[in-house]
Amino acid sequence: MSNTSTQQQDRVVIAVDPHKASWTAAAVGAGLTPLATLRVPVSQQGYRQLRRFAARWPDAVWAIEGAIGLGAPLATRLSADGIDAVDVPAKLAARVRTLSTGHGRKSDSDDAVSVGIAALTAVGLRSAAVDETITALRALVEHRDDIVRTRTQTINRLHALLAKLLPGGVSSSLDAETAARALRTVRPRTPGPRMLRSLAVDLVGEVRHLDRRIAAATTEISAAVAASGSRLTELRGLGDLTAGKILARVGDVRRFRSAAAFASYTGTAPIEVSSGDTVRHRLSRAGDRQLNCCLHVMAISQIRHEGPGRTYYQRKRAAGKSHKEAMRCLKRRLSDLVYRELRRDAERVDGADPGGHQGATQESSATGSTPTTGSSDKSLPGPAAATLPSHDQDRLD
Repeated sequence: MSNTSTQQQDRVVIAVDPHKASWTAAAVGAGLTPLATLRVPVSQQGYRQLRRFAARWPDAVWAIEGAIGLGAPLATRLSADGIDAVDVPAKLAARVRTLSTGHGRKSDSDDAVSVGIAALTAVGLRSAAVDETITALRALVEHRDDIVRTRTQTINRLHALLAKLLPGGVSSSLDAETAARALRTVRPRTPGPRMLRSLAVDLVGEVRHLDRRIAAATTEISAAVAASGSRLTELRGLGDLTAGKILARVGDVRRFRSAAAFASYTGTAPIEVSSGDTVRHRLSRAGDRQLNCCLHVMAISQIRHEGPGRTYYQRKRAAGKSHKEAMRCLKRRLSDLVYRELRRDAERVDGADPGGHQGATQESSATGSTPTTGSSDKSLPGPAAATLPSHDQDRLD
């Protein structure tokens, strides 16, 4: 028997099903059967236990399900220790589990074994090595999103208080300065309204503080996008924030085998709902909805300004498509455009772009120079005297 055959028979994969609080590992042999399993907490001690477990098979290959998601902490630690691992997509592991068990039986150990089988049998799995720049950018984007959500909640509370203090309330487009001006006209004489005003003043201060934090996070995201070297912001309709979110959520674009696979991930691949001679496509509700939102923002920007993107949209409308249908077509084209630019970014980083691609220009759009009816149409898988404490008034200035 050759050495190669022996190595194949002796091959072992340490497969990990990661969760927020635990890692479940399974050693899977070349016969696609589990040799041993282990469940440890997500901690330094748990990591050491995993390493001791894996040491029983010195030449084992590590495989992590969702290395850019819940598996990122483990992938980062392994990478820091010089250990390579492969990233097994969750959908691939789920298919393997269904095929190997004949049903949808699910447990952490079953999941780990499925990850191992996928790693042993699949071709072209990407490395689980973590891009620290993208990891930091993802944290920044999520941090800013959290602050924005908190600000929205605070604005809603402030709006409700102002509705009780002011006849007719205030405009729905409320900000800190508008609220402060409105509160300066309120001079309540009774304890209840005074308390409401004081609470509203506090909320104005909170909104101002949150606005400063959002501005700071925005600046950091812009700097991170610039540092990444990506040229996404050269595409019409993509600013730093939208480009940053795309970069953060996509991660390594090379994990998508094609533009069609990327479109499926972004939820822009329409689903055919034809009947008889009527051919229709409906919105796909699958995929990453935040990425889909980024493409929607990009599409809105393109149809509002003269350019190939708007021309493409208008041609779809002239062909009898509704606004929503034309938007779906445009977003599908935008998905392809973003995918191509991300691929160019990756090639530049790898130094594997001998043709000297310059990427897109400020005139880049969803359609290029001559759009065709390609994959965009195809389905794929009077106030009283002041009676307030002076410090309340000071907090409004």
